[in-house]
Order: sequence, then C-alpha cells, then structure tokens
Amino acid sequence: MTGTTQDDYTDRYARRVRGMTTSEIRALFAVASRPEVVSLAGGSPYIAALPLDAVGEMLNKLAAEQGASSLQYGIGQGTIELRERICEVMALSGISGASPDDVVVTVGGQQAIDLLARLFLDPGDVVLAEGPSYVGALGVFQAAQAQVKHVPMDDEGLIPAALEEAIAEVERSGRKAKFLYTIPTFQNPGGMTLTDERREQVLDICERAGLLVVEDDPYGMLSFEGDAPRPLRARRREGVFYVSTFSKTFAPGLRVGWILAPHAVREKLVMMSEANVLCPSAFAQGAVTQYLSTMPWREQIKVYREIYRERRDALLDALRDLMPAGTTWTHPTGGLFVWATLPEGLDSKAMMPRAIAARVAYVPGTGFFADGTGRSNMRLNFSFSSPERLREGIRRLSGVMEQELAMRAVFGPAAAQTHRRRGTAAADAPGPDLA
Repeated sequence: MTGTTQDDYTDRYARRVRGMTTSEIRALFAVASRPEVVSLAGGSPYIAALPLDAVGEMLNKLAAEQGASSLQYGIGQGTIELRERICEVMALSGISGASPDDVVVTVGGQQAIDLLARLFLDPGDVVLAEGPSYVGALGVFQAAQAQVKHVPMDDEGLIPAALEEAIAEVERSGRKAKFLYTIPTFQNPGGMTLTDERREQVLDICERAGLLVVEDDPYGMLSFEGDAPRPLRARRREGVFYVSTFSKTFAPGLRVGWILAPHAVREKLVMMSEANVLCPSAFAQGAVTQYLSTMPWREQIKVYREIYRERRDALLDALRDLMPAGTTWTHPTGGLFVWATLPEGLDSKAMMPRAIAARVAYVPGTGFFADGTGRSNMRLNFSFSSPERLREGIRRLSGVMEQELAMRAVFGPAAAQTHRRRGTAAADAPGPDLA
C-alpha cells in the first residue's frame, strides 16, 4: 500500500484501540521541553542530583565484568538478585516478610499496571480510581476497554464513605467493580496522602466488598516531614497488589519497576509478562542491583528529599505570593506535585495556548479524569526546576490567569473565549527569560 493515510487504517484497528486518545502530558512534551519555557508540567526526577560519575563507573564495571549475562536474555520474573534487593527496599517502608518468589520485575511501574489490567479486566468491567488519578493508569484502563468510576478525595485522601457509595452504585447497575486503583501516598496528581485511619477504613471496605486493591506507590520514600504512613500492603497481605518503581528514587531511563502479588496469582503475572515483553532488560536489572548493593542509595534518597522539599516550599511560597484571589492548592508532604484549583470561571485547558505563549507549561486537570472533567484544575510539578525558575514560572502563569480574569470581566465568558483565541498568537511573554 503506497500513499496511504491514517483513514486507510481506521477500520482495521482493534476495538480497544479506537477509543484511545493522546495523553494530556505527552502532548505537552514537545513544547514544554523548549529551554525558554518554564515547565511545571512533567513529573521528571532531578537526575542531576545523582553522583553521575560514580554511576557511570558502576555501569562500565557491570558491562565489563557481567556483560555475558547482563546483555543476554533473562527470565520473565526478573533476576533473583534484584528481587531480593526489592524485598529489602520494601521492608524500609514497613512491608516485612515479603518473599522474592512473590515479586515480579516489570518494565517500570507502567507495565506493572498494564499487566494487572490484562490479568483482571474484560471489556466493560469497572475500575474504581481516585478522582483525579494518574493519567498513565487511566490510559491503561481505557486500552482495556474498562469503565473508570472516580471516587472523590479531600485533603486526607480518598473518602471512605464515597468509596462505599461508589461500590454500591456499581452493584445497583448490575455489575461489580474488579479492583480499586489507588496512589495513597503523595498522590499523583493531587499530592494528598491517605491518613492512617482512612487506610484501615478503605481496606475494611474493600475486604467486605470482595474488592481487590492495586496500590501504586512510586513516591512513598520521598517524604519531607517524617516517615510516610505504612503502605496498604504492609497492613493486609491478601487482595492487595503493591506496585512500585525505581524511576523516582534512582533512574527512570532504566525502566525498572515491580509488583508484589499474592502468591496465588504470581505465576499468572509472570506468564502475562512473558507474553508482553518476554523478559525485562537484564542490563537494567543488573544496574539497579549494583546500585542497591554497592552505592549509598539511602543517602541519595535523603538528598532527593531535601532538594524536593526546598522546591516544594519555593512553589508554595510563589503560589501564596503571586496567585490571583480565589486560587487554592494542595500542600503535599512528599512526592512531586501540587494540585491547584483556579478561580471561578477559569478553564485550565482553554487557557493553555495563552500560557504556552507566555512561556510556561502545566498539565490541565482534564487529563486526570476519565470523563474529561477537571477544567478548573491544573497539576504543577516542582521536582525538576530550580526554586528561582519555579517562582518565575508561577509569575508567568499568574499573569496569564490575571489576563483571563480581566477578559471575563470586560467581555463576559463567551466573548472572552473568542478574544483569547485571537490574542494567543500575539501574547507577549512576561518578564525576563530565565532559560
């Protein structure tokens, strides 16, 4: 076939593909990566904080001394050496007694979520998830042709009474939810942390309802104010699938994550992984194993905590000092994100072109809801940019919001929309370029 267009393939797609849409975040990458743009959009760790010379030496040594094995195919479950180290890492969070036999190494946390979706979800099944929720997980559930029902949150995380009502509502429709997907600690995108009391309540509710729990915990070690609450998996063994990754505490480019699964389903997960990727990268696993075995990684996590605490504080200070009246935001005690709510009448998605023209990027809240709501919200990342650049980014963003509010006051909502489209291309970038 020559000279074909996208339309020529549309009727050939599998049904699960036809409803897939581009991630709000991925669509921003090309723009947000420009040096003149202050990006508050991504979720990238500050890799420059790693001792890169020492990491380079470690990788050279791995290739020289273990190249014959680390550059070869591996086993679908992951190496026993890495699975043993993973159990030691989980023990620091309170998950004690985990067996390496019940750990399945994955290609990042994203593949872990995908494997669980493949294992449990049929088209039309229901997944319960916090509202808002991680955009990557929503994409997985969409690809599985599952329906996501969001459960509301507040400053203390997922609301147990709302979870009970969501379960009941699904049952009244003649169906049953397959599992609850939750990021209880330093949630993405909200930054909220589920309290100890609510963790027990949520587990009790799920146990009574026979509802499985998928606990996604990529940020649990990045606490700024004492230890984070113990994971759900540390409180209950059965019915809880614990997912985590080394992307936030070591290197996202290596793409190494894992699932700690109830023993009864471990073998099925390995089979699913083998069908999906055959085996995770042996070199990447060897790199993480060497890092955990030979380098001061616990001290490195402390370095990340201090850097991210300083940057969180800079972002919160800038929000307090510069944001228009009526703007509110969360106050995370760890992780990488702040969730902001705009003054009444502002639309984060419609405002995005003007923000890009002003050389600042964020992620509109619509990307974190399966039903497209969230227009009054935005996610702001503080891990990657310096404190000075974060403040400049908020100054630019505040200027855009003030312009939007002024247009609404002068032209009214409908006319302001037209004025915004006409003015975006000519919008001046405020302030000095700190790129």
